[in-house]
Amino acid sequence: MQELTHWINGKHVKGTSGRFADVYNPATGEVQARVPLASKAELDAAVADAARAQAAWAATNPQKRGRVMMAMVGLINRDMDKLAEALSREHGKTIPDAKGDVQRGLEVIEYCINAAQMLKGEFTDSAGPGIDMYSMRQPLGVAAGITPFNFPAMIPLWKMGPALSCGNAFILKPSERDPSVPLILAELFQEAGLPDGVLQVINGDKESVDAILDNEVIQAVGFVGSTPIAEYIYGRGCSNGKRVQCFGGAKNHMIIMPDADLDQAADALIGAGYGAAGERCMAISVAVPVGDATADALIEKLIPRIEKLKVGPYTAGNDIDYGPVVTAAAKANILKLVESGVAQGAKLVVDGRDFKLQGYEQGYFVGPHLFDHVTTDMDIYRKEIFGPVLSTVRAKTYEEAIGYAMDHEYGNGTAIFTRDGDTARDFAARINVGMVGINVPIPVPLAYHTFGGWKKSGFGDLNQHGPDAFRFYTRTKTVTSRWPSGIKEGAAFNFKAMD
Repeated sequence: MQELTHWINGKHVKGTSGRFADVYNPATGEVQARVPLASKAELDAAVADAARAQAAWAATNPQKRGRVMMAMVGLINRDMDKLAEALSREHGKTIPDAKGDVQRGLEVIEYCINAAQMLKGEFTDSAGPGIDMYSMRQPLGVAAGITPFNFPAMIPLWKMGPALSCGNAFILKPSERDPSVPLILAELFQEAGLPDGVLQVINGDKESVDAILDNEVIQAVGFVGSTPIAEYIYGRGCSNGKRVQCFGGAKNHMIIMPDADLDQAADALIGAGYGAAGERCMAISVAVPVGDATADALIEKLIPRIEKLKVGPYTAGNDIDYGPVVTAAAKANILKLVESGVAQGAKLVVDGRDFKLQGYEQGYFVGPHLFDHVTTDMDIYRKEIFGPVLSTVRAKTYEEAIGYAMDHEYGNGTAIFTRDGDTARDFAARINVGMVGINVPIPVPLAYHTFGGWKKSGFGDLNQHGPDAFRFYTRTKTVTSRWPSGIKEGAAFNFKAMD
């Protein structure tokens, strides 16, 4: 059995805590590797090493740091197949979906090539007699990222790229469920020219997370995961004086207006609701058709599409629509919530509870489910299922439909399908959700915009990637400068105008 490592000071390092977690093949249920779980002492030692390496990296000019990102782009493209296979083997995603995971992270690295432009300060000449003012964006020092299982390439790259481009050292604590891809990415960063010690990958569990939050050297922490953990990390990190951004759960609504192209809407719901087995924070998990006629027609179009979905292991090739969920516990939780929906009165239109895949009976496969007549008091509506389960909540009017999304505690993503520009414009302006799609089911912004949810989907003032990332990973210092040339003044004891 393969024994994974940490990545410390530019090399693979075995864990010394004596604690390990099993890494499963979700398609078979078999243990394929074990990963070390770092102790607080191991984490603290890696942080100290990172702090020592950071000063020289911060002194490296930003265009040279950008060249490391440029080299990283080439290396990721070179090793795309290797990364996708490693990702699929531990997570269960299909190969095309795994490549998409890597690609969306790669786009942020491409954006980080432009670090020199993003780190420029401001300058005012002659703000007063002989006085100039300017600002500088300077790195924080050591930052850390705690990233989830569902995007083991994309989200680590979203965190590492901007933090490193700004001149910080970075500590990555990836998910212990699928840790291989972050370790490969660390190797590629070294090949791209990143100095040893500037990036450390520390595998671990809650002990490592708490060590990150309590370590006085770490200045900033980014997290993506469930809302309860996001609240915990945000509270503990902020109380320790750190800059913290946390992104939590989601319950994304897609409103389907009576004038929508229902074939387009149905196709969108299939991809957004069932792709990656629903293990996406931007997955559409609630369809809200407006009017019973719209709902009936939509359900009629969804059923045959869902029944044709092909579920299987990534090794089956490109014909598979989605693979297994990540763990046996995840599968059990999804099926428990499905049972609750039935018990609480929702109509289970497509029932995937008895799904079995011949030859993979021990795998974590979950068949697709479709509920109709779901109400807002049901668990399947209130909770994030994170599985291939789509709930249909019927609305009588547009106002009722938009109210469902606005009243839900989560506010990550949402979408509307309509041919009416006024309706779409009103929806975009009024909805209290962070990312909005108009005839786009999964509105994940590109790298030069920012990604982040509202309400209990996001904690902190700044979002991921785009300009916000460079603001998050730097401090602004403002300098007021005067070089006397015959100016004579006495002591000043109060503020005065510079003009």
